[in-house]
Amino acid sequence: MKAIVAYVQPFMLEKVTDALRAKKIHGVTLIQCQGFGRRIDGKTPHYEDPAVELGYAPKSKIELVCRDEEAQGIVQTIRESAHTGRHGDGKIFVTEVTQALDVRTGAEGEAVL
Repeated sequence: MKAIVAYVQPFMLEKVTDALRAKKIHGVTLIQCQGFGRRIDGKTPHYEDPAVELGYAPKSKIELVCRDEEAQGIVQTIRESAHTGRHGDGKIFVTEVTQALDVRTGAEGEAVL
C-alpha cells in the first residue's frame, strides 16, 4: 500500500477533489494548513500572489492511502488537476505503508481499504 500526501493551492482544491471523485477515488482526507517554501534572497518569500506577505501561505493538504497499483494514477490525477504553471502549485509525496488497521472492525492490511 502507498500513502499519498499532496499540498496544493486552496483555490485548486475543488478541482482536485472533483477529479479524484470522477476517478472513484475515496478515503481522502483534506486539511487546510499554511506554510512557506523557497526564498529568493533569504529574507523575503517569493509568491506571485501580492496578497501573501511575509509569513505563511495558505495550502490545502490531501492525504489518502491506496493499493500499490493505484498510486501512479492517483498521483497523475492530482498533478494534472492541481497544475496552474505558477510558483507554489504544490508538492506530492508517496510513501510505503507498512501496516494498516481498521479501529472499528479490526481488519488489517489492504482489507482496510
